[in-house]
Amino acid sequence: MKEVAPSNNELTLRGVVLGLLITVLFTAANVYFGLKAGLTFATSIPAAVISMGLLRYARGVTIQENNIVQTVASAAGAISSIIFVLPGLVMIGWWSGFPYVTCVAICALGGVLGVTYSIPLRRALVTTSDLPYPEGVACAEVLKVGAGGEGAAAENRAGLLAIVWGGIVSAVFQVVVATQLFASDVLGYFRLSRNTNAASGVDVGLSLALLAVGHLVGLWVGLAMLVGVLISWAGAVPYLTSLLPLAGGADVAAVANHVWAKQVRFIGAGAIAVAAVWTLVKLVRPVVTGLASAMAASRVRKAGQGATLPRTEQDLPIGWVAGVTLACLVPIGWVLADMSAGAGLGSATVVLVAGAIAFIALMSFFVAAVCGYMAGLIGSSNSPLSGVAIIVVVTAALLIALVVKPMLPAGASQALVAFTLFVTAVVVAAATVANDNLQDLKTGQLVDATPWRQQVALAIGTVAGALVIPPVLDLLQKAYGFAGAPGASATKALAAPQAALISALAKGVLQGDLDWSLLAKGALLGVALVVVDEAIKRLRKPGSHAQLPPLAVGLGIYLPMGTTLMVIIGAFVGRLWDRRADASARPATRKQLGVLLASGMIVGEGLFGVALAALTVFSGKDAPLALVGDSFADAASWLGGVGFVLAAGALYRWLGRMSDRVAA
Repeated sequence: MKEVAPSNNELTLRGVVLGLLITVLFTAANVYFGLKAGLTFATSIPAAVISMGLLRYARGVTIQENNIVQTVASAAGAISSIIFVLPGLVMIGWWSGFPYVTCVAICALGGVLGVTYSIPLRRALVTTSDLPYPEGVACAEVLKVGAGGEGAAAENRAGLLAIVWGGIVSAVFQVVVATQLFASDVLGYFRLSRNTNAASGVDVGLSLALLAVGHLVGLWVGLAMLVGVLISWAGAVPYLTSLLPLAGGADVAAVANHVWAKQVRFIGAGAIAVAAVWTLVKLVRPVVTGLASAMAASRVRKAGQGATLPRTEQDLPIGWVAGVTLACLVPIGWVLADMSAGAGLGSATVVLVAGAIAFIALMSFFVAAVCGYMAGLIGSSNSPLSGVAIIVVVTAALLIALVVKPMLPAGASQALVAFTLFVTAVVVAAATVANDNLQDLKTGQLVDATPWRQQVALAIGTVAGALVIPPVLDLLQKAYGFAGAPGASATKALAAPQAALISALAKGVLQGDLDWSLLAKGALLGVALVVVDEAIKRLRKPGSHAQLPPLAVGLGIYLPMGTTLMVIIGAFVGRLWDRRADASARPATRKQLGVLLASGMIVGEGLFGVALAALTVFSGKDAPLALVGDSFADAASWLGGVGFVLAAGALYRWLGRMSDRVAA
């Protein structure tokens, strides 16, 4: 592949505008999919392919400009992770909707903090690190192919077709599901024997997007999630239900899911928390090194020798970083003070706001480091945002319970829970954007991009995504509702699993009814998983990628089984695709087309979900596209399962044939 010459045609108006358009669409898709499945997807690679396809005939387009487009658009995969917290304010009954200005402020200010915190981390985790950054490297390879000569046009067209057809087929499948001719999942719950109350079940969500997520996360993450599912549904749920006095006519599915939601899930939360803490411990040295490097670069600039720094090492000056950080913290303090005063916490407002600002400033940096490291290790899509959010919310709630709660009357508990969720939302926004920015900066390093331009581009994309999120959340709440929220429908509500768990933790700590024994058991499990994972890494053969990521095991325990099982299936499908790719003439091209097809499937289903939500709200009907009623459910289950297999098989078969033509 030919070398790509440096170019100053990088941060252009057309590149920013195109990136913003992609951001708006992908943010909407990610918000829906994250609330449904508890997972969001990285948008860098599909954005890069779309950019190269649309700018292919533009004059003066460069690889660096295409990189700016994907950097702006990658904010859609980042800031949308705020849905792991914000819906919790509706679930606890504090909000009835999503106040636009408040939500935008939390997302935008927290996200920009993430950009600034990632700047000193770049040298520690990107420049001087041997972390693989799988998504960042893959995105760089896509950009290099697009900038290449012979064969680039054919690969670009094939990549665009993979995204488009993946999206179309995924959306059409969901259209049929919306008619209720196809079931949305295949499930069954049962007692393990006639002589015991032990119950379990199987629930496989029929979603091409979930299959695609499995393809993207890879085999080892999928296997780890399978271990988590087995711990949960083959171990903990049967054991705990066996202790219950089930009546003969009890709804086995309801009892099993209740035990999972109220007990088993918290074991997973404890395991995830330990995995995140272990990551933080391993980061202390590289973070300190990165900070020292950033300060050294600042001294070079102050000495008037900034021009001696290579263009590819020019971050935003550390003084600017400090100024922007302060400029974010001040309005964050105003938002928190306004919330505190409006919630009747006036007597404790000064202590709350001062403590919250200090907490946000310090904790945001720590979690940015954790998430950035995990992004480098296993990719942005698999970073430990769930575990990080658990650590943040429990720590914040404990501090408030110890310091502030004694100053207030007993009736202030709900307001303190809401305040805790506000603080957690800001920290999560910072963490997820920092996680994404480091992945983008790795891509930039490989394509000779200028770091400060990418940092500016991501800040722009973050603000754009923040403007889109509140109305999409409002729309989805009105159409579906959130599980556990006041008045939500049990049958159609979006699970929003992380938001449910985080709000439950905040309430449990501040209201004193959290079962710490479950978290402790999960923490012990997390320690065991860390030991096993480290042992596997030490004993594996050279070239092997064998591992058992503790975070993924924890996710397998606490994400809904309807989500995890299809993700696990997708991981095996992706492995099969990659093995066949290795035997082909151009394995890298074939693998990349698989990634793009998966990205398209996620985008297609996500955008249709938002469109269906709009139709539901405006029509006033719960199922506006339904053609049949509940009596068709058994047939729909069979039809859905067969239809899903045929649709997925047809897509991969078509992609294989197209890959062969591109390689010829």
